[in-house]
Amino acid sequence: MNMAGERYVDHDVLKAFAQNKVNVPREEAKERRRQVNHLRERLEGYIKEHPDFDLVKLRASGSTAKHTAIRRSKKEGSDADVAAYLRVANTDVDVSTILTWLRDRCIEVYGKTKDEDDFKRSDHAVGITMHSSGLKIDVVPVLYTGEPDDKGYLVTGDGRKVLTSVTLHLQFMKKRRDEAGGGYRELIRLLKAWIRESKFVDPELRCKSFLIELLVAHLWDNGWNGEALQVDDYPRAIEQVLAYITRTGLKTPIVFTDCYQAGDVAPSTRPIQIWDPVNPENNVVGIYEETDRQRLVNHAKTTLDSVSWAAHATTKGDAVDAWRELFGPTFPGA
Repeated sequence: MNMAGERYVDHDVLKAFAQNKVNVPREEAKERRRQVNHLRERLEGYIKEHPDFDLVKLRASGSTAKHTAIRRSKKEGSDADVAAYLRVANTDVDVSTILTWLRDRCIEVYGKTKDEDDFKRSDHAVGITMHSSGLKIDVVPVLYTGEPDDKGYLVTGDGRKVLTSVTLHLQFMKKRRDEAGGGYRELIRLLKAWIRESKFVDPELRCKSFLIELLVAHLWDNGWNGEALQVDDYPRAIEQVLAYITRTGLKTPIVFTDCYQAGDVAPSTRPIQIWDPVNPENNVVGIYEETDRQRLVNHAKTTLDSVSWAAHATTKGDAVDAWRELFGPTFPGA
């Protein structure tokens, strides 16, 4: 620290970095939402004209809908997600067949305004490329049997069908953001930026965006080490998240009781147990192995050391260099 005992890299520095280098620019975010809404309107209009259509509703989902998306490079492109609820008698259906059907319907809806090559089927979604903006919208099928609260079975990238609710997930995020203020989502974006930079250095590191969101939600609900999550002090809040990961080793199960009771969660012996706020049977990191847990915990410890060093740095240059270990060479970003 300097002679006055103040941090060289404080909340204002990290906030400026977030606004200049991490957050999606306002106009770009507006354009993402416009194009997502345009897709929804076209498909929903088609549904009204074809009442026998098996696509019953669409919901904006993912980081764009939650306002936790981060800026991406031109090389990475831009992504947004739309959940397409498909009415089925039961969920025992061929996912491959559904994706082909969904791709054909999207092509049908857009007609001659787009080329067929703009619609790419992956193992769990139909990607639609918007050439005017570079935006790629992933339309993800949700198998819908008529349950309330937009509950349906999401088809995951590894072929599983997992009960979820886009609406309840958005409510889960909104409840905590309303309590905590705007710093809540910006803190999540900063942590996502840290993980993205970390994966550039170590491609084998596993830490999905949803995991970051749930760790922040857990610390907001419960605090850490007798202290509330400091969403208005980004250096301290990041230190709290890293300390939680390091000291618990991610061995303590995390359960949310917004939509079910803690006793409803399914028994598990997986290395990390963080339960979906909507579905007590879905461990969102259930496919992570012990090596993944150790790699993430060790990386958090190394990062925590950098943050601690920055807090006690005697020069501004040393403090900035320590934070560049987290966010890469663009930090602090003017």
